[in-house]
Amino acid sequence: MRDFAIHLSHRPGELARVTHALARAGVNLKSVAGMAIGNQGLLHLVADDVEAARRALEEAHIPFEESEVVTVLLENRAGELEDVASKLANGGVNLQAVYVVGLDGDLVELALVVDEPKKAKKLLE
Repeated sequence: MRDFAIHLSHRPGELARVTHALARAGVNLKSVAGMAIGNQGLLHLVADDVEAARRALEEAHIPFEESEVVTVLLENRAGELEDVASKLANGGVNLQAVYVVGLDGDLVELALVVDEPKKAKKLLE
């Protein structure tokens, strides 16, 4: 699974511009998270077809950063995310993004974008 991080201006139409490029290429989004701070926005997304998403963004001249995603399946209860965050912090792994990619009953699957994916996987085993 790959994360696409896209820096945007905080103005009307920016999300539509990105999603239009992806939709034209037939790319379905498995998960998306976005936030604006001041006049800047940041969009993180996981696409069902990484190659098609990469191609669509490049063809639309939309700059992006691509990263490996570390996924973790947790019980949906208080303290679970704290445990993950503590393990990463204690291992010296910096967390760049976290968002939900799936829910199933009492379980939640999180996508973690980190500076050291291999190390994070080992810490979270």
